[in-house]
Amino acid sequence: MNDRRSRGASVDVLVVDDEEDIRELLELSLLRMGLGCDTAGSVAEARALLDSRRYRLCLTDMRLPDGDGLELVEHIQSQLPGLPVAVITAFGSIETAIRALKLGAFDFVTKPVELQALRELVTHALRLQTADAPVQANGGGRTLIGSSAALAQLRAQVEKLARNQAPVFIHGESGTGKEVIARMIHGLGARAAGPFVPVNCGAISPELMESEFFGHRKGSFTGAATDKEGLFQAANGGTLFLDEVGELPLAMQVKLLRAIQERAVRPVGAHAEVAVDVRILSASHQDLGKLVAENRFRQDLYFRINVITLRVPPLRERPEDIPALAEHVLARLADREGGPRRRLSSAAVAALQQYAFPGNVRELENLLERACALCDGDEITAADVDLYPSEGITQSLMGFHAASEPEFDPEADSDDERIRVLRALDETRWNRSAAARKLGMTLRQLRYRLQKWGMD
Repeated sequence: MNDRRSRGASVDVLVVDDEEDIRELLELSLLRMGLGCDTAGSVAEARALLDSRRYRLCLTDMRLPDGDGLELVEHIQSQLPGLPVAVITAFGSIETAIRALKLGAFDFVTKPVELQALRELVTHALRLQTADAPVQANGGGRTLIGSSAALAQLRAQVEKLARNQAPVFIHGESGTGKEVIARMIHGLGARAAGPFVPVNCGAISPELMESEFFGHRKGSFTGAATDKEGLFQAANGGTLFLDEVGELPLAMQVKLLRAIQERAVRPVGAHAEVAVDVRILSASHQDLGKLVAENRFRQDLYFRINVITLRVPPLRERPEDIPALAEHVLARLADREGGPRRRLSSAAVAALQQYAFPGNVRELENLLERACALCDGDEITAADVDLYPSEGITQSLMGFHAASEPEFDPEADSDDERIRVLRALDETRWNRSAAARKLGMTLRQLRYRLQKWGMD
């Protein structure tokens, strides 16, 4: 009975609600979308229908006379894992909705149900492919390379999270591939046909943040010569990826929270809000819980974007993946440069597997690119990878990664620190935001050092 393909007639949507007028409203809305619909007024009726028929979506109220919607979410997750289930919650019951998302619900809508929000939810849910269908993730031309147990677990988590709309917080050190993972979640999910819009929150000037996120109207401030859509509008129907979300100023966090909760934004200079339909994915190398404790990140926003946490293991925790990763990088470099495909000697592989990689996969890529430029033949030796001269820097960086928000001595002016900063800037082609992430410091901290050294 657990195989949905063995069940009876197929219907598009099952609506579960104990209020007849709500059932009729939802059924009418679904019929206008060209969808067939069954209705049930209790958990028992819903389970009986789920046992006898096949559905593409279940939409359930949270409060039912013989139980609640969470029971149905758990039942469907265990018995019909390929079936998306969305919940209807009372206005203001975000905590209940978050519980449902953590249990595996696809998404939620609040009462009174807005028909536009309902249509968007149903449209996205029905785009989900069945659990048996082959899917391809778009990682922006990149993917997760390796066969370690840690990576296998990460892949499984990504595939599961792609099947719902829950906000996901991706936590990992700089260079671990957080954006690649966000793109995979997007590419495997119901929003794959929509836009994926990444934004580095630490690279936007605080004065321009509201305009960048929400857009502005012509004449709303000096320099606003035309109307401009913001990042939320650009991501409408798709996914907005907030990288280094811990860098957001507190004032912007308040406005971001409202936009996420209301699913609407107000462009600067506009009199009305604009509805937006986006899934929020966020990431940081920092510990947001610690930032909350230090009053540097709002607790309500933290709970809203951190419904599910996805930890990305650093490269030093999966050294067995390094040979496959290196082969992939070397093949990509050969294709890009049009030269021979170089290979690593066994000694070079061993040296790489013993190295701590404070910059993770990004550092491995930079290191191999440099090695290809330096080596004379087709084989890269241990000497070509040039690990040992940087050992002191590596140990220093390891200290930064040990703390979620590293502490820097504002008076420090040692040669070691200058070397560390210069190396990071060189490896990121003087992209200060990327260099700051690689070093484990904030952009503001990096700017301070460059100004102090007369290098800004």
